[in-house]
Formats: sequence, structure tokens, C-alpha cells
Amino acid sequence: MSNLQFLFKKKIFVLVGGVVLFLIILLIPLPEGMTFSGKRLLAVIVLMACWWIGEGTAIAITALLPLILFPILGIMSSKQVAPNYANHFVFLFLGGFMIALAMEKWNFHKRLALWIIVLTGTGIKQIILGFMIASAFLSMWISNTATTMMLLPVGMAVVAQVARQSTLNGRQDEFSERQVIESMGLVLMLGLAYSASIGGVGTLIGTAPNIVFAGFYKNLYPENPEISFVEWMIMAIPVVIIFIPIVWIYLCKFVSPIPLNQIEFAESSGDIIKHELTSLGKITRPEKMVACFFSATALMWIFRKPLELGSITVPGWSSLFSNPEMFNDSTVAMVMGILLMVSPVHFSREEIGKDKRGDFLLDWKTVETRMPWGILLLFGGGFALASGFTKTGLTGWIGDQLTVLSSFPLWVVVLCVCLIITFLTELTSNTATSTIILPVMGAAAIVAGFHPLMFMLPATLSASFAFMLPVATPPNAIVFGSGWVTIPAMSRAGFALNLIGAALVTTLTLLFIQTLFL
Repeated sequence: MSNLQFLFKKKIFVLVGGVVLFLIILLIPLPEGMTFSGKRLLAVIVLMACWWIGEGTAIAITALLPLILFPILGIMSSKQVAPNYANHFVFLFLGGFMIALAMEKWNFHKRLALWIIVLTGTGIKQIILGFMIASAFLSMWISNTATTMMLLPVGMAVVAQVARQSTLNGRQDEFSERQVIESMGLVLMLGLAYSASIGGVGTLIGTAPNIVFAGFYKNLYPENPEISFVEWMIMAIPVVIIFIPIVWIYLCKFVSPIPLNQIEFAESSGDIIKHELTSLGKITRPEKMVACFFSATALMWIFRKPLELGSITVPGWSSLFSNPEMFNDSTVAMVMGILLMVSPVHFSREEIGKDKRGDFLLDWKTVETRMPWGILLLFGGGFALASGFTKTGLTGWIGDQLTVLSSFPLWVVVLCVCLIITFLTELTSNTATSTIILPVMGAAAIVAGFHPLMFMLPATLSASFAFMLPVATPPNAIVFGSGWVTIPAMSRAGFALNLIGAALVTTLTLLFIQTLFL
């Protein structure tokens, strides 16, 4: 049987299996305490979870099911379901991605990454740290997939040059060169992938589960204050800052087949990075303009609302308007996205029309072809489910089934949540996992006597911390494709980091959430 035949049969099995489970739930007697609409919603959730996890069809297609099934089953009308697909968090991601596309179009993201790498130094461990910092920082603003793919060839070239110019325990031959590649290459590749996943949690737009969380939290608990861009960063950036050095030390000390300090090489081996910078030429006008837009967007997100710095309060720019409550982070994202589309980069007759990349910082063709429209639909489908939870009271029923959690210490429950989500994400899409599990986490927290953030935030962060398998995240798959990373090596390194990540998220959750949000 060919791979294509196997995949086709698998998809058919998943599609049919999801429908069978859907029908079974509809036909079973109504569980005590559950409403009829709640049971129907549960059937839809199981169907969508089966199709998402089993990849029976495109995730975007599955995300559209609420538009069809909710009205048919009497859960919500079409007029109530459809607005979820235009939730303002969808436009936050849309605008943020437009800024990322502009950075990629003019190659500013590569220049920024190389600047960071150069600043960290040219020692072997310093080079690895530089790549990791660059990967983490860029992944806060552009997709972790694009970040990893951009840095991968540069990293491979650096490793190859180090191997050619270095000695291992005083030896310089083909065997020692291969050992250097196997050791430094493994550490650098894993460092790139892991730091891209870690960096993505730093901002709301860094990775899809963050947006899913923000939308779910707003829909499920409208009485609670919305989590802003800066509030998310205040909570998440410490996770990134602490976790990146831990991963770096762990990879260099425990994962490398040979101690990296046994490799001696000339400092000039870092010249390939400088060569890459030189090949980019002088920073261009479009790059400077994109850098300005990028910086302005970040500052507007940070200073949208009043910012308290100890005894000093910095007023937010939205207070300049008579209706500051009308503005949110998606407003900023869309303003900047549209400005990028209408900002010309050439002003002389000689320049206009001659640049193959276009005469504006961003063009619709780039947005149309590069935007992950399926993810936007996925957000909408997830937010529709969140609305269904609220409408049918299913959240309360699920919470009642989880009352046993109240008998365990908080740190034990949070740690278990982190571990379950982390290892589940090894085999499933982190976005799909978040969409399915976050309403359950919120309900479980309330029943256990805690604020929903105590479970929802750790679950969201843990959905990005799957490090064991190539299928867990796109960055893992990309570095696995380099040929320098084997599945056993990734699994051994990733298992320990899965546990460390769960412990770190648990600790920071207990330390910071009550202080920052409650």
C-alpha cells in the first residue's frame, strides 16, 4: 500500500469515525444536569476534535462546521454564530501578520536576526546563544515556521565552517570534523527549533494558541477585564527570558555528544555571519521604514492604556480621545497594516516601477498569497465554540464533573494540566488542542475554587512547549529535515525539556498570575 493510499484511508476513517461519535452522543440519554442544547454542542465538539486531531480534513474546513451545525441543532442562530469569525482578535492576528510580511518582504527580519547573533559573540556557545535569542525574538512577531526556515541555512553554514576550521582535542581530520558537525549541529538545530517555540509565547500574536486563549477568555468570562497586549507580555516575557538560558545550558552541557569546550577554532570562524550581513548591503529605505512601523506598533500596543511604573503612571495614548474604551490592540494592528499598504518606498521617477518587490511597503498580492487564512477561520471556529459553551451552559456541567480537583493542592493540579497539554501537543496541533481544552480548563478552575486564569494560562503556554517529536511543531519538523537531528536525539532532549517547561510554567503561574491579574 502506497503512502497516498494509506493517508486517504486514514482520512476516511477519521471523517467517518467523527460522524459516528457525533451521532452516538446525540442518541444517548441526556446526562443529569446537562441541557439538550449542551448535549448537542458536546456532539459538535467531539466531531470537530476528532477531525482536528485526526487531520481528517483541513483545519479551516472543520472550523466552519459551527456555521452549519449550530443552527441545524438549535444551539445558536446563524446571526449569532457568524460574528465570531470577525472577532477583533482575528484582526489583531491579521494586522500583526501584515507587519511580519512587510519585514519578510524587505528582508529586515534577517538583518535583525544577524545583528543579534553578532552582538552575542563568536565563541561556539555564544554563537548558539545568539541564534537562540534571534530565533526567540523574531518568533514573538513573525511565525516560528518562517523564523526557523530563515535561520536554518545560516546556522548550517556556520556549523560547517566551524567544523572545517576547528580542532578537536588537538586533532583536525575528517573524523574530528564529522564529530564537530554532529555535536554543534545537533545543539544549534535543536536550539533554533526550541527557542522559536518558546519565543512565540512572548506576545499575543506570537503563536496561535495565545490568540485562541484571549478570544476564549473574553467570550467565556465577559465580566472579567480583557487581557491586553502589554499585560500578556508582562506575564509571558519572564517565561521566555528564564527558559531560553535554561534550554541553552541544558543543550550545551547535556545534549551535545562531545563537550563543546573541547572544540577549538579561530575567532574568524564567525566571519560567515558578518559575510551574511555584508551580503545584505547597506540598510535600505524600505527596511528603515519597516523598522519604524514595527517599533511604532510595539510602542502603541504597550502604551495604549495607562501604564503604572511603581509610583509613576504613564498615561495611555487612547486617553487623548473622548472614547478611549473604543480602542483595542486590534485597532493598532489594523491601522499599521493599512498604513503599510499605502506607504510608498520610491519617490523619484527613476525608481518607480523598477523594484520587483513593488513600490509600497506591502502589497495585497503578498498578503493574499502569504496570509494563513485557514488559521483565521480556525480562530473563528474556536470563538464560535466558546460562544456555544456560554449559551448552552455546557461549561458549568463540565465543571461539575471536575469537582474532584478541589481536593488536590493547586500546584499539583496546575502541574498536571501543564504535563497533559505538553505531551498531548506532541501528537496534535497546539492550536486545535487549545481550542478544545481551554473551555474545560476554565470550568475546572472555577469548580475547584480558583480564577479561570489559573488553569487557562498554564494550558496555553504549555501548548507551545512540546519538544520531543518532529510532528509536535513546525520548527521541530524543519530542523529534523536538516539531517543533523535524529528522532531519538530529539526525543531524549525534548523529554527533559517538556518536564522543565511544565515545572517552570507551574512555578511562574503560581508566582505571577495572582499578582498581575487577580
